[in-house]
Amino acid sequence: MTESTRKHVAVLLGGFSSERPVSLMSGNACADELERCGYEVTRLDVGHDVAQQLADLKPDVAFNALHGPFGEDGLIQGILEYLEIPYTHSGVMSAAVTMDKDMAKRVARTHGIPVAESRVMNRHDFTSVHPMKPPYVVKPVAEGSSFGVVIVKEDQPHPPQIVTSPEWKYGDRVMVERYVHGRELTCAVMGDVALGVTEIIPQGHQFYDYDSKYVAGGSNHVCPAEISPNIYQTITKLALKAHQAFGCRGVTRSDFRYDDRFSPNGEVIWLEINTQPGMTATSLVPELAEYAGHSFGELLSWMVEDASCLR
Repeated sequence: MTESTRKHVAVLLGGFSSERPVSLMSGNACADELERCGYEVTRLDVGHDVAQQLADLKPDVAFNALHGPFGEDGLIQGILEYLEIPYTHSGVMSAAVTMDKDMAKRVARTHGIPVAESRVMNRHDFTSVHPMKPPYVVKPVAEGSSFGVVIVKEDQPHPPQIVTSPEWKYGDRVMVERYVHGRELTCAVMGDVALGVTEIIPQGHQFYDYDSKYVAGGSNHVCPAEISPNIYQTITKLALKAHQAFGCRGVTRSDFRYDDRFSPNGEVIWLEINTQPGMTATSLVPELAEYAGHSFGELLSWMVEDASCLR
């Protein structure tokens, strides 16, 4: 890449959601690698004046390394469309729909993707009676990185009190979802190709929570997952189907639960699709890309060259 042909990439990082620390880690890791690949890189810590900053900067491409609300719910994508700046990852509609867990499950179900039974309710409507037979999971409708996720076990006598407490900061709409026993599996999609399946084994945690995802040693990643070929193929097919059903672009990652307690075929349940998967040192997508033969630099370069508007 010569001086005259190298692209100017604005890496959008930080932001003002609960996932700001994750975005800073992802964004700086991507910016460092893109610089090593020869791109001209500007790191843009996103604030409420981001539209003016981008208009002044006039980058060739915006690399979206934001996580959480504003970064992956269609809002920053809409600003980039208005400014006509090509950007990475999924477009406005895909981002907005997939960020809403209830809407995403509705779309997935209509495309034959298996999901767990659930209901959406206002957190203030929780009483002393369980809204669903335990075990179940309570999760905010529009948060990522497992923020606000609460698992209610079979023997818990009442709903989780944290959901109705003043300390709750994840919005009033919550999803109550049947807890699916089993193994945590994830599959990345790059373009229209499923890269592979990883099993995630949390270390010292009940489930794949924030620390399991982003703290070194919080989880073990088994890549490729040690599962039967037919289950492996099922996971890759479902991940690709979800990527296409939502009209996603660039790179996504779908998460699954696989309950093989009673049968090798077991139950495979799709949990969600991440249109802005993490790109930190412990992240899953770079690992899966490497397994598929793409270095971190090759993965990021592909994303930059794939960037466009009207995604």
